[in-house]
Order: sequence, then C-alpha cells, then structure tokens
Amino acid sequence: LALLVNTRALVYAATHGRILLPTQPPFVALRFTDRTALAGELLTPGAPDRQLYVLLALFAAAAFDTAAHLHTAVAIRQRHPGLSWIGFPAPGADGLWRFPDYSYGRRLASEHPLTTPGGHPA
Repeated sequence: LALLVNTRALVYAATHGRILLPTQPPFVALRFTDRTALAGELLTPGAPDRQLYVLLALFAAAAFDTAAHLHTAVAIRQRHPGLSWIGFPAPGADGLWRFPDYSYGRRLASEHPLTTPGGHPA
C-alpha cells in the first residue's frame, strides 16, 4: 500500500508541478493541501483501487485515534497524539475509568442483586 500511495504521489507531483524532497517518501513530501487533494482523488467513488485506499485510511485513522498497540492508560501517560487530539479522558488515580454522570442524565438500569462489590456478575 505504501508503494501504491507513493507512486500516486509521484504522479500527482509531476502533474501538478510540485518538487518533492528526495529525503522523504513522496506522499510525505507533498504539502498538506496536496496530500489532502490526493487523498480526495484516491477515495472518490469509482476511483481505481479505491477499496485499498479506504482500508489504508481506516487503518491510519484507527492507529491515530486508538493506540491499539498500547494499554490505554499507558498511551495516555505517554501523551499519544491521537488520544490527546480527541480529548480522551485520563483514568482515575487507581487506573480505572469511572463516569459519575450517566450519558442520559439518569441511571439506565438497576444493578443486578448478585453483582459483586467489584461490579462483576455473581
């Protein structure tokens, strides 16, 4: 996929009169506006190999947003850029996430009577 997107970046640069630094991969060497325009071309319905570029975009977005290779608490401690960007909250001092306010402003269900003090089903 990297070879494909870099080849398309070279073609884009050549057809739009852009000069790319040879020290960077072609897609990276494009200016942000050119990368955005090229991504728009690659992801347009009916574009050749569109499905491959959709998968690449999804993979890149997931890697940026989630830091799936790290425990979430570790990623937040290390200031993972994607989690920081989306404003993902830090855990409490004990490393757990708790949400004191219910998302609908009210409790959604009663706790099962056999639930353990740790919140697990009996």
